[in-house]
Amino acid sequence: MRLKSALRKMTLSAMFLALGLVLPFLTGQIPQIGSMLLPMHVPVFLCGLICGFPYGALIGFVMPLLRSALFSVPVFFPTATAMAFELTAYGFFSGLFYGLWRKQGLLAVYLSLISSMLLGRGIWGLVQYVQLSATGDVFTLEAFLAGSFFQAFPGILLQLVLIPAILLALDKAGLVRFRREEKA
Repeated sequence: MRLKSALRKMTLSAMFLALGLVLPFLTGQIPQIGSMLLPMHVPVFLCGLICGFPYGALIGFVMPLLRSALFSVPVFFPTATAMAFELTAYGFFSGLFYGLWRKQGLLAVYLSLISSMLLGRGIWGLVQYVQLSATGDVFTLEAFLAGSFFQAFPGILLQLVLIPAILLALDKAGLVRFRREEKA
């Protein structure tokens, strides 16, 4: 039973990785749209929430680096490298926080998503600051706020609507169940 569960999680993780490599093509013709809708983030959050934090973290780290190596987008340094840490945080924290809830459902999904988004954006800002400082460039608070919140606001809203909707649909279809608190 344990092997079957691990194999299922690995298969789903591979699917989320493939989705993360392909989804940006939908917005790739207009880079400003892609940077606003954040198409690689959704599969990483779903992977963390459905498969757990180890899988979410691994897929989050690999996805932007692999996409950069395969398609040269995002640019490897500093964008893909900073995104690797950001998406790792999203996959890790969304899976970890969601797994800690005794009763899992929409409230747990929203709280896990929001806290993961805040932590991931903070980590992205820290990595950007270190990378750009090392090259002699400047990364200001204004650049951090613009890149992580203001410019990304449409993507954040999309994630807060789309991810719970997908999880609800999967729950109703019986494909992925919310784990509920056991009754004594």
